[in-house]
Amino acid sequence: MKAIGWIYGLFLLYNGAMEKKALTVLLASPRGFCAGVDRAIQIVEKALDKYGAPVYVRHEIVHNKYVVDSLKEKGAVFVEELDEIPAGQEDRPVVFSAHGVPKSVPADAKAREMFYIDATCPLVSKVHWEAERYHKSGNQIILIGHAGHPEVIGTMGQLPPGSVSLVETVQDVANLKIENPEKLAYCTQTTLSVDDTAEIVAALQKKFPNIQGPHKEDICYATTNRQAAVKAIAPESDALLVIGAPNSSNSMRLVEVAALNGCPKSQLVQRASEIDWPWLEGVTSLGLTAGASAPEVLVDEVIAKLRERFDVTIREISITKEDVHFKVPHILNAA
Repeated sequence: MKAIGWIYGLFLLYNGAMEKKALTVLLASPRGFCAGVDRAIQIVEKALDKYGAPVYVRHEIVHNKYVVDSLKEKGAVFVEELDEIPAGQEDRPVVFSAHGVPKSVPADAKAREMFYIDATCPLVSKVHWEAERYHKSGNQIILIGHAGHPEVIGTMGQLPPGSVSLVETVQDVANLKIENPEKLAYCTQTTLSVDDTAEIVAALQKKFPNIQGPHKEDICYATTNRQAAVKAIAPESDALLVIGAPNSSNSMRLVEVAALNGCPKSQLVQRASEIDWPWLEGVTSLGLTAGASAPEVLVDEVIAKLRERFDVTIREISITKEDVHFKVPHILNAA
């Protein structure tokens, strides 16, 4: 009887495999980690290797729960503010996240005689420098970005209160009142929608013809490339999954870009366990990408789960190759 049951089980397994529906996965490239995210994670890992645990990190180093939890397991302790670091731990390293911080944060760390390491993405630092340069030239600054996002808080915190006006939409531009339109400059958050930002910039330039802007686009290369890759696969996709965190600006923008470029059925998931399988009913072509703070292991995890339910064919669609690398601070390389 056991043999019969075993044979029947194999029959069901075989029959189930035969009944798997075909699914083409259109895998966007580039996807996943950008150079700034990779550098920030390396900074925490190297600090742990060099100084041991705990290493404190102000705010999530990048917006991805899997990454944060992995670093916690290695000895990183995440806090939102410096005063959460226990007394007597001032000599332990504290890392500032890739999103950047207001100037008040390193000033506070110095006042407390803390040992801090700045993991701000160099492309975010570039925006900080631009804002300061414009301000020193006597300009009022307009920042295009999302209110409350850590990067926006960090950029606005580079300048005295009242020096920066935040706009999120074209309507915000219409409502904007500036004392001296002849002394005006704009910067942008690095993880915005390329298309939405272009519309806002156009509205600013129409309303304020003499407004100054960056010589090179503030939106980072990784954000631009990942959005372009989604635009390439969206028209061929019945549905599209973006792997990323809900508090990740660049990941959320990928969902929006897909919906606006031929694939209204687009959704964000953090892990394979969040896939809504009934949502994929009838889908034969699935777009797949990952935000700039999502590791490739999560892409592999999703594909493995898809293979359990579908006869999967992978088509990787690459629009460009990325070769950007950012060095970690010298202090972490010293013996």
